[in-house]
Amino acid sequence: MSLLSVRHMSVRFLMPGGRRVAAVTDVSFDLAPGECLALVGESGCGKSVLVSALLGLLPANAVTRGQALLGDTDLLSAPEATLAREIRGRRAGLIPQSPANHLTPVRTVRSQLEETVRELRGTPRGRRREAAEAAARRAAFPVSHLDRYPHELSGGLAQRAATALALVGDPPLLLADEPTTGLDRDLVDHTVDELRRHVGEGRALLLITHDLAAAERVADRVAVMYAGRLVEFADAAAFFGAPGPRHPYARGLLDALPERSFTPIPGMPPELDALPDGCAFAPRCGRATAACATLPPLADGVACHHATEPADV
Repeated sequence: MSLLSVRHMSVRFLMPGGRRVAAVTDVSFDLAPGECLALVGESGCGKSVLVSALLGLLPANAVTRGQALLGDTDLLSAPEATLAREIRGRRAGLIPQSPANHLTPVRTVRSQLEETVRELRGTPRGRRREAAEAAARRAAFPVSHLDRYPHELSGGLAQRAATALALVGDPPLLLADEPTTGLDRDLVDHTVDELRRHVGEGRALLLITHDLAAAERVADRVAVMYAGRLVEFADAAAFFGAPGPRHPYARGLLDALPERSFTPIPGMPPELDALPDGCAFAPRCGRATAACATLPPLADGVACHHATEPADV
């Protein structure tokens, strides 16, 4: 049974002059309890917009279609009051990409953690300090820094404070949007391992990341996004090992890693307000043919007319 079920989700931004930016297009996936799904892709492909749409955090010029069921609540059509009182922090926690913008500037990290514990978990006053410090340790946030204000934190510390705030509410669904930004490798490993432990308690994690090493460390499945669309779903072990990715773009992401062939993908992603009718990756793809002028459907886990088959690897 799915904890989160997303069907045909699309997000368009209405811009001045009638321009439409297709940030997310026809995305569908399921996330089961106990599972970590890593959503990967280049910057600007729509990953963060997808997360913001799930929590109702998009700007007023966004138009969202489709369905995203968390239990019996459709996150895409739920009123703001429902999202604020029942969803955010309680049933779905967020580790934001820009933590400084989500921390209250006039309150210490400790006071924000203790207030979150009080509101979301009803923890008695005498135990809030203990709960706050436990959450800080889980996020590798120094307990000695808990009485600091957000402006006194480095970017990495702000990231860890935001992680602690997301974990302290103990939500069934955790949405982590680039949770390792600004962290060194040891802290990256600690952070994703702690997020994995959260999942291991029967909860689910949607990990948005460009850090493929972090995704490989904790993900059960990998979803690859390009130009607002999902182009591949794969079991993580098969994706990072054998037979490897089947979509040329997904294979290019892995080949660009220093520990692999360190070969960059040529060209640049398309502008989301001027997407082609066919495959958006075709101009950058060495396997493109005339068939790519037609948009390939996502079938058998991959959206490509020339997907690599296991026997071809």
